[in-house]
Amino acid sequence: MFKYACLNNIAQTGLARFTADFEQTETIDEANGLLVRSAKLHDMEFSDNLYAIARAGAGVNNIPLDRCAEKGIVVFNTPGANANAVKELVICGMLLASRDVVEGVDWVRSNWNNPDIAAYVEKEKKQFAGTEIEGKKLGIIGLGAIGVRVANAAVYLGMDVYGYDPYVGIDNAWHLSRKVTHVTDINEIYKNCDIITIHVPAMDSTKGYISKEAIDMMKDGVIVLNMARDVLVDEKAMIAAIDAGKVRRYVSDFPNPTVAGHRGCITTPHLGASTEESETNCAKMAVDEMMDYLGNGSIVHSVNYPDCPLGPCEHVGRVAIFHRNATNMISRFTQIMGGAGMNIAEMTNKSKKDIAYSVFDLDSPVSAEVVEKLAAIDGVFRVRVIK
Repeated sequence: MFKYACLNNIAQTGLARFTADFEQTETIDEANGLLVRSAKLHDMEFSDNLYAIARAGAGVNNIPLDRCAEKGIVVFNTPGANANAVKELVICGMLLASRDVVEGVDWVRSNWNNPDIAAYVEKEKKQFAGTEIEGKKLGIIGLGAIGVRVANAAVYLGMDVYGYDPYVGIDNAWHLSRKVTHVTDINEIYKNCDIITIHVPAMDSTKGYISKEAIDMMKDGVIVLNMARDVLVDEKAMIAAIDAGKVRRYVSDFPNPTVAGHRGCITTPHLGASTEESETNCAKMAVDEMMDYLGNGSIVHSVNYPDCPLGPCEHVGRVAIFHRNATNMISRFTQIMGGAGMNIAEMTNKSKKDIAYSVFDLDSPVSAEVVEKLAAIDGVFRVRVIK
């Protein structure tokens, strides 16, 4: 019996997928798996019972990935599960910014008690005359699950779409409309596009990705959208550009003291994935990932360990070893198992930079003595007997 705990509200339609082999617990230290959304885990001490953390969403900056890797804790996310929700909010943001809808709504609200408001509207509406998005050049930075959906939707809306992503995956490339122009120099987007939207993960290498220098290259009157993470944009430089008339609108899903309420900023309260459908999709994927891993040792959509899809073990025993990606590790593992008279029926080894994951299916049970010897090898983080 495996135990799991929820650190945030997780959609019941997702939790209902757990089989009878899984039991929910309120005691975090006894949980084998944690399901989270926005809970901050950097200061949390993890018990030896914990094998997996599944983030019901894409961003994992609330989880200490390296520390988890070195404890043999696999961290999952749910890429693509909320992509449609974010795509729709991006399209919404483009329309709100282009048509000055927010300012128009605020003006009507401020004049609600004017008995002549209907006639007054006809005189004042010209101040909210916006522009259409059809025919405009849209630049998309990042062609992952969300970026591709935004690109394809924009094509159908009649926009001239340019995409930048030096690491675009094969699957996303297949789904990308042929009408999207794939550029290899990001400066082409900064210099030529009327609307720019960013869809890359928040990492040390992407903080301040849209910098003052990038903003200076942009066309006058550009609209910039950020539904990914606030740290991707130098927002102080963005505010200065708005005040100078360089940037027409900045649309962000991340309110903070820099942008909230500032003229020219349209800031939504982190609504990107906040739809019933998105929360359901994320919960289902997170639960499926956790069940497959805890039950079979299969890793799919991990952010700190290599993906290693496995089916159920068809042999007597299965042992998983979490270790550094170093030379001679496999030979040391097999030497210990061979010395114990254990025949290896199947073996899988996957690596991700400095981290590796090795799984051995055996024709005999895995003894405590073998586990102890494997765990004592320098560079091994954890040994887990799955069967």
